Formats: sequence, structure tokens, C-alpha cells
Amino acid sequence: MEIREYKEYKADDIRCLYTEVGWTAYTENMSVLEQGYKHSLLVLAAYEDDELLGIIRAVGDGFTIVFIQDILVYPKKQRQGIGTALINAVLNRYPAVRQIQLTTDNTPKTVAFYQSLGFSEYSEIGCCGFMRC
Repeated sequence: MEIREYKEYKADDIRCLYTEVGWTAYTENMSVLEQGYKHSLLVLAAYEDDELLGIIRAVGDGFTIVFIQDILVYPKKQRQGIGTALINAVLNRYPAVRQIQLTTDNTPKTVAFYQSLGFSEYSEIGCCGFMRC
């Protein structure tokens, strides 16, 4: 497996990955999603040869905050270390950033995954989060 910067946005690849993981709300307007990718701080992709396995997208300033906006791994490729490698690639890219945040589904599986990588729930560090949809 190789992790490298995702520089050339390929709508078909992105649509397929997001659809496979069930994130179809993002694919309803592919031009908006493309702009999100183009304006991201960092996008990394995991590949086996030229096969896309997963992707991670970060936004923020890269100095005081990085927000992991998207992390997706094809369901058939999950639980093989790809998500961990993508997260670690972002953490290694921004070792001095004070806050690296993400928002995810509140399921035992996802909570355990992020906790295993050193993330804490906001409530554990005396914080709370808010979102306006």
C-alpha cells in the first residue's frame, strides 16, 4: 500500500468511493464536492498499485487546527490498516498542530477506532461541539 497526495480530482472514483460507504448526500452535487476537494488543506489517498483503497481529506490552517473532514475506505478493504495509515499520515504531516479534530458517527466501532489512535471525545477533555446544518 502506498499513501500519496491526491492531486487530480477524478469525479468517477470519488463518486464510487462515497457511494460504496453510503455517503450519498455528498454525491448529490458533485461540483460542490469537487470544490471542497480543491479547497482542502490536504487530501491523501491510499493505493494498491493504481487501485484506490481509501481517501482522507483535511481542512484548516495547518498551524493551529486541522479538521479531518472525510476519511473513507472501501468496505471490502476495511479492517486492513488503511484507515489507520491515512490518519497517521495526516498526524505525521502536522506534528506541531495543537488541535486535530474530526466528527464521526457515534457507534462503538468508530469510537473505538479513533480512541485507539489517541483521539478523545470532546466531553472527556471538558469541551462540547456544535454544528449548524
